[in-house]
Amino acid sequence: MSAVEEVFDVVAASARDIRDSLVGRRTYEDEENPSGEQQLEADVYADQLLEERLLAIDAVSAYASEERDDIVDNSADSNGDGYSIAVDPLDGSSNVKSNNAMGTIVGVYDDPLPTTGRSLIAAAYVLYGPLTTMVTAHDATVSEYVIEDGVRRLVQEDITLPDDPLVYGFGGRVPAWTDDFTDYVHEVEHELKLRYGGAMIADVNQVMTYGGIFAYPALESRPEGKLRLLFEGAPIAYIVESAGGRSSNGERSLLDVEATEIHQRVPVHVGNTEYVTRLEEALGT
Repeated sequence: MSAVEEVFDVVAASARDIRDSLVGRRTYEDEENPSGEQQLEADVYADQLLEERLLAIDAVSAYASEERDDIVDNSADSNGDGYSIAVDPLDGSSNVKSNNAMGTIVGVYDDPLPTTGRSLIAAAYVLYGPLTTMVTAHDATVSEYVIEDGVRRLVQEDITLPDDPLVYGFGGRVPAWTDDFTDYVHEVEHELKLRYGGAMIADVNQVMTYGGIFAYPALESRPEGKLRLLFEGAPIAYIVESAGGRSSNGERSLLDVEATEIHQRVPVHVGNTEYVTRLEEALGT
């Protein structure tokens, strides 16, 4: 078994335990994560579980998470030559309270962090919905699995975005959108159906299933956007681009955005090529 497949298997096995743990971990901790967001008990549990299990893989030399300040260095155990794993342990964890969908995001980088998305050799996300599913990208192939008893069962291979896009979902408060982005939204809303649930993974999975565009754009109050490049933006861009779509920070592919710090934020736009290209044009890039 390749090291990447081992990572995917560990994430799938952990997904079962993370999902089973949610019932008793819906309250908030006293601490905030490095992004200034209050942590749920579920965030902390998922982070600790994934750290322990992913660092136990011989080929993994480092673990970084949205939920902690620093990278956990495992280079001594991996002979200093291994993959760096970047994880959002529980994307959309605020949805635990309202019992809506959430997910886990994993990026497998072949260089020390921080680095660009071009160093990604694989990425995956787990969606905790009515079913627990997992989408992986590796060697230019995107696959979907159902996770049953912690084991991946292949549902579809060689996934590409549908040619006839159907949905869109845009984050951020509408009054905080830039004028250019607002004008773009007015075009798109006459062509696509709104699908937005407040967890990136759930919204991106809608785009992967039906085609369209997801964005958490630059805001007037937050020009750097909200989502983290290493943990969310680049891994999702890797999956979408592997499925024949495009990604952009408003100017270029998210995979080409230089990362200078672990928790760097970035505007995120992913989906069918036509809609991402039109968005860049609307933003004047």
